Amino acid sequence: MGRLAIVLLCACGSSPHRNPGSCDGPCPASSIDHVVIIIQENHTFDSYFAHYCTAAPGSAPTCASGPGCCEAGPVTDPSGATPVVLDDAANAAYDPDHTQGCELEEADGGAMDRYVTGAPSCSDPRNFAYADPAVVQPYYELATAGALADHYFQPISGQSSSNDMYLARAQFVFLDDDYKPDAIGQNCSFIPTAMSFTGPTIGDLLTGAGVSWAFYAEGYQAMVTASAKTMCPKAPPDCAFGIGVYPCGFDPSDDPFDYYPNLADNPKVLRDYTKLASDLSSLRLPQVVYVKGLGYHTEHPGQGTTISDGATFVGEVIDAVQASQYAPDTLILVTWDEGGGYFDHVAPPGPGAVDGEPYGTRVPLLAIGPFAATGTISHVQLEHSSIVSFLEWNWLGMATGQLAGRDATVANLGSLLDAGATGTAVPP
Repeated sequence: MGRLAIVLLCACGSSPHRNPGSCDGPCPASSIDHVVIIIQENHTFDSYFAHYCTAAPGSAPTCASGPGCCEAGPVTDPSGATPVVLDDAANAAYDPDHTQGCELEEADGGAMDRYVTGAPSCSDPRNFAYADPAVVQPYYELATAGALADHYFQPISGQSSSNDMYLARAQFVFLDDDYKPDAIGQNCSFIPTAMSFTGPTIGDLLTGAGVSWAFYAEGYQAMVTASAKTMCPKAPPDCAFGIGVYPCGFDPSDDPFDYYPNLADNPKVLRDYTKLASDLSSLRLPQVVYVKGLGYHTEHPGQGTTISDGATFVGEVIDAVQASQYAPDTLILVTWDEGGGYFDHVAPPGPGAVDGEPYGTRVPLLAIGPFAATGTISHVQLEHSSIVSFLEWNWLGMATGQLAGRDATVANLGSLLDAGATGTAVPP
């Protein structure tokens, strides 16, 4: 049992009870009254699900039920190389270059042929890596019990922060990890330049409609306490990097809402991860929830970070939600912010509508809980802005595109969901 689940279990004895069928704010268009979005880091679809899917590479299956309906990773890449085994040790030891320049060069206009060789400053045999099935078995189990998207692309080729912004704005804001927020924790960030931006974000739209939401960040309170003393916090004892900066300390660049002055360090919406347990048990969970672990719990390659620690963290969050009174009306989404420079055999779709920025590789998206279409493989082209579109549709009058970004053009999440369970069918 995970740490969050233990805290929740201990707190539940005197917890209040929810009224079945009631809404915890403005009632949604569907039966989904809560969404929990867990954001992991830097793995492509192939790097995790190459061995889960069993259809032949390039076969483009049209069926939608089970591993036979998604393409396995190819046995060799276009250069003839075979994949290395991505286990915990390999993940901890090597972080591929995942700047936009390298990701575009390796993708080679959709040929996907320069990850191992051909791009001298970027290529590396370790970029062609498939996870050991035993290590990612927890994600295979989630895919089997829930739904898996096999055409969910990182919205912009390049590093994490630029992709995270699509979860908040559904549009291009800046390139790669060029900026960090002007917010608590910036003194402990490796990113040199602090910057703030103007909204609106999906958070602003939700707040304006009376829909509660919050971003739960692991390590945030430790950073607040340390920053008051102009210090960085101590690293958690189980973080291999050993000092209180990323991946062992909270980095504000992991929260896209922290880039906006009205939301930066706003206690109404930025909460320490430990608060999630008490909000679940005291029935104060917001309707829209984002969860981000410390770097060593996100599976980000390098710096001693393991896949197993990340999968355990994700399992802890899911178990806590599903053990709570919120389980019957909560959709849980698990995704990875970007592909991290790893190989994927499916070519990105090209420039995105509205902003013209180039898509990056596929990353996994899992839908979990009573609303997920069990065992389904969705082939619909999706991205982070699709989550924004769903939030708009579900809580903001069934009208998407309110941020005037890609949320106006991308597909919604209905292809992952059971229309019988959602009541009103969510658009695909």
